[in-house]
Amino acid sequence: MAANSKGLTEKDLAELKSRLEQESLQNVLADTDQELKLLENTTLHIAVTGNTGAGKSSFVNAFRNISDHKLGAAKTDVEQTTMKPEKYPNDIFPEITLWDLPGIGTREFKANKYLESVNFSRYDFFIIVSAIRFTVNDTMLALEIKKMNKRFYFVRTKVDQDMDNERRKPNFSETQTLEKIRNDCISNLRKDGIVSPKVFLISRWHLTMYDFPKLHKTLADDLNVLKRPLLIMAMPAFSREHLQEKKAEMEKLIWKKALKSCGVGAIFVPGLSVAYDVHLLVSSMKEICRAFGLDEASLCNLAERIRKPVDVLKSAVKKTPMASQIDSKFVRSLATKFLAVGSAMVVEELARCIPVLGSLVGGATSFATTRYVLKSFLEDAMEDAQSVLAKATE
Repeated sequence: MAANSKGLTEKDLAELKSRLEQESLQNVLADTDQELKLLENTTLHIAVTGNTGAGKSSFVNAFRNISDHKLGAAKTDVEQTTMKPEKYPNDIFPEITLWDLPGIGTREFKANKYLESVNFSRYDFFIIVSAIRFTVNDTMLALEIKKMNKRFYFVRTKVDQDMDNERRKPNFSETQTLEKIRNDCISNLRKDGIVSPKVFLISRWHLTMYDFPKLHKTLADDLNVLKRPLLIMAMPAFSREHLQEKKAEMEKLIWKKALKSCGVGAIFVPGLSVAYDVHLLVSSMKEICRAFGLDEASLCNLAERIRKPVDVLKSAVKKTPMASQIDSKFVRSLATKFLAVGSAMVVEELARCIPVLGSLVGGATSFATTRYVLKSFLEDAMEDAQSVLAKATE
């Protein structure tokens, strides 16, 4: 696809031109501002429930991409430890909260009463966990959740233990064993009234194996347009495909932020646009680092999980600074470089292709600078994230 030297592709220009032909620039900017405010205030609450000993707490920790022994991790003692809903925000993306609910087999069970006691309305969806097979209590709970028009998913944990047991048998086949476990779960759930159960087989110790990546993708795909990007950004990068998903969502966000910058740049208040753009670029770059696991906390969590020194992972990061190193001075150096080598050319191109935007010189400059700097930073982050992933899987 053709592009000028500052990353404004023909597709970018055509998309913006088409939108401006349907709406006024003022409406487009207002809509974009509203969309960004909604995104900033979006939260995701995930409920995890199941029988005592099923591995709910370990699942909560795995989903947060931290070890069971880290400070702040969900407790994983053998005996029942969760007597009320416990709140566990994601370390890197606090907008996402996992709730470790009491085991549904710990008392006389009535699905509707259970849901009422754990504050059903607060959760976006439920994950029902079992270590062996799903019980009547599990299916009763699922059916009650369905009545209330919320989604639920079945997670079968400790699959690695099943693999170890079956591996001792002659003619062992991992594929056939997984299929047997899955079919057994689905068959029992159907008998109890679940028509099309979604069952995912996982191991807390092998997050890249079995169905953990598939679970993440399914959950994201089932969410609405506001909450889906949040989960994609927060989920660990299991593969290059996951990184590509993150990049695609971040490119959409960059587009919105560039338009927001355009609106501020079009206001003729001395210093306003520069101050806003610097703040926007700093926060956006840090967000990119968090999404791609290139911040100190994410790298430490990954190192602990895969049992490698964090310095080994850090050695793969060549182009992107740590999030803590991104400040106004760093951002100004990048923006100044762009303004020195190509801003006038980009503004001229915008004026030629989209006259209404090009006529707002300050707005066009802000749009072009924000888009270029963030797109360039995103490309570097993507490359470093791929290197970290390769180092982690060596």
